[in-house]
Amino acid sequence: MKKLRFKFQFAIFLLVVIVFIGLGFCLGQLFKNQYLETYHKELEKQGQLIAQQIENNGGISNFKETDFKLLQNITDSRISIRNLDGNIIFDSGLNEDFYYKNDEVIAGIVKKIHRDENGIEHIGRGFDITYYWEIIGSVEQPDGLLILATTHDSLKEAYHQLWFILFIILTIAFLIILFISSRIISSFTRPVESAVKTAIELAKGNYQARTYEDYNSDFSMLNTSINILARNLQRITKEQEMHNDRLTTVIENMGIPLILIDDKGYVKLSNQIYNNVFRIQHEDLIGKNYLDVIEHKEIKQIIEEVFLTEQKIRKQVIIPINIQRKHFEVYGAPIISFNNEWKGIVLVFHDITDIKKLEQIRKDFVANVSHELKTPITSIKGFSETLLDGAMYDQNALKSFLQIILKESDRLQSLTHDLLELSRIEQDGFKLNIGKVKCLAMLKELKESLDQQAEDKQIHLEIHGEDVTIEGDKPRLQQIFINLMANALAYTPSKGRVDVYIKDVKDHVEISVKDTGIGIEQDEIPRIFERFYRVDKARSRYSGGTGLGLAIVKHLVEAHKGELDVKSELGKGSTFTVKLKKKFPH
Repeated sequence: MKKLRFKFQFAIFLLVVIVFIGLGFCLGQLFKNQYLETYHKELEKQGQLIAQQIENNGGISNFKETDFKLLQNITDSRISIRNLDGNIIFDSGLNEDFYYKNDEVIAGIVKKIHRDENGIEHIGRGFDITYYWEIIGSVEQPDGLLILATTHDSLKEAYHQLWFILFIILTIAFLIILFISSRIISSFTRPVESAVKTAIELAKGNYQARTYEDYNSDFSMLNTSINILARNLQRITKEQEMHNDRLTTVIENMGIPLILIDDKGYVKLSNQIYNNVFRIQHEDLIGKNYLDVIEHKEIKQIIEEVFLTEQKIRKQVIIPINIQRKHFEVYGAPIISFNNEWKGIVLVFHDITDIKKLEQIRKDFVANVSHELKTPITSIKGFSETLLDGAMYDQNALKSFLQIILKESDRLQSLTHDLLELSRIEQDGFKLNIGKVKCLAMLKELKESLDQQAEDKQIHLEIHGEDVTIEGDKPRLQQIFINLMANALAYTPSKGRVDVYIKDVKDHVEISVKDTGIGIEQDEIPRIFERFYRVDKARSRYSGGTGLGLAIVKHLVEAHKGELDVKSELGKGSTFTVKLKKKFPH
């Protein structure tokens, strides 16, 4: 707005300067013309009086030189009296440097004496000389010629004074006009400046900005309208913020993952639950094309189907996330505005993993338990019948059969124990007895119990790392790592290695069990923590345990509020990493 004010002031300044220059020129020229007219009339009167005086004294011939000198004292002009031929009779300024073309001017005047009785000849061009001539006598019988010549020195002096006075007056008037115009411009631009500043603040999002309202100003309607606009924007913004807060609260606390994709295929919204479930950062998702950020082809197919059909879709999909296989019921719906414009789609993910697990447990429990119990029960029953049929009298057969029956009974006992243990861990009332646990000492104790098994298979078992103390339930932690280490030994061929690493990482500890065993296929990693699931289906069940060990490990790690990670390469080995917080989160 300073620029606008400057433009106004400069325009007025330029206008006043042009007007004052023109006015000064006109006034100066008017004064000069008026002064010359008055001066010429005065000179004419003087000439007529002198000519009359000469005529009254009998003409030029009777006029004495003393009389001429007396006339010279009366007037400031140069007096020149000439005969009809132009010859000088008397000239008061004959020896003075008056005008270098004086003779030419006189010659021109002599030519006019037979036409005009008198006249005025003005010489300008910087000389400012006036010649007045008067015929002495009559035009019919002229006696001679009177010529008065004078310079305008007084005119120049008066002219300079006039310009000086005009300059003072116009300068004072100019300053007064500038002062008044500045006040007027300020009074006009001040409300406009205030309105512009307020508009800029509103454009920045500061809807609390207000402009001053002067009801006596011509701009009162503008300022009032801007303030009304600001109040409306503030009210609308507050309502929009409240609406957004409510919508955000609903979306973030609805308890299920949600994602919104616009009509161009770019992700515009996702709640924190979605980010947590699919383990993706918010900034890596928003504003990106869904083809680039969504990895699971099942979800992409649902999105494409909604885009193509523009119909609501409900599907159940299985998505592997890290080491888990999640069951989701995905609900996809198109977003269409009131004007029937396509705006995008919204996807809602209902996690039905637990429900599916319960259903699967109900279906598989009898089959799995029956399958696991079938062999030992059949063996016990078969060898018992064989003994009863007479084999008990054979001492060698009796001892061999009884050892098999004992082994199968132990397997039944182990299976029953693991089932009861898993059931106890999964109960809502399951509690841990938290205490201080030294990780290195605990793992060395477990190593001692597994050394014989490692020696039998010629496997090198080693513990690495420093002793770190954490808070946890020591028996349960032993149960976790004895299962992991035992599995590593069971699935590692002879002359292999099993290494256990302890890593201290700020507020938590990472314990990794790394083997050089058969490895796990990537598709099978999410399933290895299921009950009775076996990686090596071709091998005898006697190479493993009950099939419940990793399920127990998973539940115990979760009970300790820890994390479990698996990395494996088929034929090269596997690494199971357990992350536990040093201070147990109550």
